Order: sequence, then structure tokens, then C-alpha cells
Amino acid sequence: MHFLNPNKDALIADFVGKPLNALRTPAFVVDRAVFAENCRKMHVNARDWGATFRGHLKTHKTIEGTRLQLVSDIGRTSAVVVSTLMEAWGVVQGGLVADGTVKDILYGLPVGLNKLDDLSALHAEMTRYGGTVRILLDHLDQVKFLEEYERAQEHPKKWSVFIKMNGGLKRAGILPEPVSFKAFMRRVFASSAISVFGFYTHAGYSYGSTSLEEATSHLTGEVRLTNDAAAMAMEVLAESDNIISNQPFVLSVGSTPTALSATAEAKLKMTSTLNGTLELHTGNYTMLDLQQLHTTLIGRPQISQKVLATVISYYPGRGSDGQDEAMCDAGAIAMSKDTGRIPGFGEVVGKSWKLGRISQEHGILVQVPPDPESGRTDPTLKIGDTVEIVGQHACLIAAAYPWYYIIDSNEGSDKVVDIWVPWKGW
Repeated sequence: MHFLNPNKDALIADFVGKPLNALRTPAFVVDRAVFAENCRKMHVNARDWGATFRGHLKTHKTIEGTRLQLVSDIGRTSAVVVSTLMEAWGVVQGGLVADGTVKDILYGLPVGLNKLDDLSALHAEMTRYGGTVRILLDHLDQVKFLEEYERAQEHPKKWSVFIKMNGGLKRAGILPEPVSFKAFMRRVFASSAISVFGFYTHAGYSYGSTSLEEATSHLTGEVRLTNDAAAMAMEVLAESDNIISNQPFVLSVGSTPTALSATAEAKLKMTSTLNGTLELHTGNYTMLDLQQLHTTLIGRPQISQKVLATVISYYPGRGSDGQDEAMCDAGAIAMSKDTGRIPGFGEVVGKSWKLGRISQEHGILVQVPPDPESGRTDPTLKIGDTVEIVGQHACLIAAAYPWYYIIDSNEGSDKVVDIWVPWKGW
């Protein structure tokens, strides 16, 4: 019945203290100690790079993970990014705003008209506790419907906004072409419904990095893009006597590879005068996965998540070159269909096997050559075995699970010590 209505207290009563091999599979497991250390290291990066930090909650979507992202022995931040309104309301209803853990929520998609009622309610709730809600803009029609919406309100407000910049990913954002961008900013600055907080970008293409130098180059590009945008915005302000804007602007940059490269050494490579203050944002770094492993910026011990699966059938000699294959109960829903530069849909921890093919609810494990460097050397596998699989993209994998089994390698990592129940929906 837990699957119909996950309840943390009931789940804790049933599962805490149980060994991992006693869990029903597929099961999503997070090592809290590794997760927390990843969060701590990111605070170090932000501090050494000279930036504030904004944690993206989209990977774990939990109360417990948010606390670890925002507070460590290195420092703390109260700023987050969410990818869904359910995440935002989960933060509020989970007590993270009332207790002061979260004071600044950025809704991380260009604002949609059908979200404004929810965002306004969220804004009102945040304001009760002295907090704020920020939104993203990248089109003038968004400015128009924000103004129309606020004119219809009894008590109109100004929205604090980041201007989303397109650095070449072509996912969202406005291009930094001087003529069109300045025209855009003139209209935005003139709006009665908007207060420009800063400029925001995400170098998603940095996931293809294979070295620290390459990731650092992408980070430099993110800073250049937002800094140039801020410079053009300041030129617009200087040209007008009627426009008042909050300054300095916040230059918000980051992806997991670029944030991992944000170090004191990277700071020395920034030669341009900044037209604002730096903010670093990222989310996947808490869990990590094969996509991040391929960048060479992390090692396998930093990956905090894995999926437990059970071997349910075995097929001797069926694979290529007469290799054996096996079937497990983790398929596309449990592992996602995301791929990466590392072949397959997942690596089997400690075994010379990988998740080579997937259907909706089952996967085919295929043999691979032993790899002593990764510790994947054991070729044995039999029906009934529980295997641990690290997949390609932790964010999408985690999204499939109604709860996470938490272990802690500082306390011995073979038993469940907690349950995290993520926020679901949009």
C-alpha cells in the first residue's frame, strides 16, 4: 500500500534497519554521506570562485536533500531554483521557508501565463516570511501578459526577474545580439510589473566536456555571456533618465560540469571587469551519474545514487561473440532512456556487466571485459542475484521512484537509515 500513498513515517517503520538485499526491486538508493560531501564541496567551489550559491532542487526534489544542499560546515545559502511548482510548494509545505532555510525561490522556466495564479500565491506565502519568488523572462510577450495580469490585481506587484540568456544551447533564452537585446531591455526596464534582478544562463553543452580545461572554458563563456548582457543593460540605463533599476545585477551561471570547475584557479582566469555579482547554480552534482563520470571531473566514489535490480533470467551464449546475457527487473522506467558517451544504459557495480538494452519494465544485462580500474571485474551472475546499477542520468532516474532508500557510508552502507519522499508532479 505504500506505493499508493507514500508516507515517510510508515516507510521508516517498515524499512529502516533492513539490509539492501531485503528490498523489493527496482529500488533507488542514495548514500547520504556522499550526497552531503558533494554538497559541501560545491560550497567550497562557490566560496573559492567568489560567488554566492543557488541550489537547484530538480534532481532529488526532497526536504532532506534541500537542507544538505543549502547548509554545510563551509557555509550556507537560502537561494534555490525549482523546475516545477510542486517543488516550490514542497519547499514551503515542508517547513523550509518557515524555518528560514529557504528565502529565495527561482522558478526555473520562462514564465507561463497559466502559472501566474500559482506563482502569485507562492509569492504571497513567501512574503509572509520575508522571502521572495523570482521568475525567468526571455520574450516580450511574457512582459505583456505580466503587465496585464498585474493590472487586474487589487494590489499590483513587481516581479523580480532574471533575464534568461541563450549561450548556444538553443533551449531557452534571448540571444545577446546588441540591437535586439537593447530593445528588449528598454521594454523590460520600462515595465511597471518587472524589476530586473540579473541575468541567468546554463551551459548544458558542457556535459560534453572531457577535461577540467574544457569545462572551465565553458564556465568562462557563461560568465562572458551574462556579463556582456549586464553591460548592455547598463548602457540602456545610462541612455535614459526615467528608468530606475536595482544594481548591481546578479550574474547567475552554472551547470554541473562548469560548477565543478569553478575553483580559485578558475577565478584567476577571469580577466574582464564584472558588471555584477556572481552566482553559481547547479543541481545534478548532489547525485552524479555516468554522464558526469565521462567528463573526468568526478570519480565513481562521488556518485551517491544507484538502482538495485534483481536478475530474473539468464541466457548463456546469447550475446555477441557468444557472451552470456541476463534479464533484470529494471528497465526504461527505472533507469530512463537517456544515454551518454559511456556505452549502455548503466554499469553494474563490481561486475563485468552493463545494462545494454532496455524495455519498459525490464533490462538486458550484457557481459563486458573486466575493468580493474573501475573495480568491475566479477563475471559471475545468476538468477536471484541483486545487482547495483549506476545509470546515465540521475535526474531522470530519480524521478521514477516514489521514495528513496537512504544509506550512509559513514555508518556502514549495507542497511537503510532513512527514507526520503520526493515531490511529484508539476
